[in-house]
Amino acid sequence: MAKGRVILKNQKFQLTIERLCNQLIEEYGNFENTCIVGIQERGVLLSDRIVKVLHSIDKNFAFQYGKIDITFYRDDFRRRDTPLMASNTEMDFQVEDSQVILIDDVLYTGRTIQSGLIALGHYGRPNKVELLTLVDRRFNRHLPIQPNYTGMVIDAIDEAYVKVEWDELDEKDQVLLYQNKEAAS
Repeated sequence: MAKGRVILKNQKFQLTIERLCNQLIEEYGNFENTCIVGIQERGVLLSDRIVKVLHSIDKNFAFQYGKIDITFYRDDFRRRDTPLMASNTEMDFQVEDSQVILIDDVLYTGRTIQSGLIALGHYGRPNKVELLTLVDRRFNRHLPIQPNYTGMVIDAIDEAYVKVEWDELDEKDQVLLYQNKEAAS
């Protein structure tokens, strides 16, 4: 396996998450009428961290937290050679008339976010949806989707691949840049 170039690690990784939390606090105050929704599965790793940091700052923040699976909302669902494995959706609330912070780890083409928005629509019609991502791969967007809150922006060529590694899965927190997707496998 080819080694990726580390572009964010350890302490800066955690500081980036804390900065994102502070930006959310500035915008949402006590989070009244707000929902935080992580996209399964790697977006949930980020949203779990965001929720943990927010609760460490103030346990009385009023947001609801959910995790949404987009497997069957993907536009490439039937195009894959191997079947996709669905994750659990954990949404015991409606988003009707609320503010939603939708969270995913990497924004690249925008198709995952589109699927998340479609899935979210089954839980009501929110007043507002904002997007938080750890990494914005700015080039090669297929859809006009932009994050409202971003940990870092990476301008990389089409063949390059960004991978976020999480301590829970990969035994360390870091963001890696590979020359192509096969190198990251």
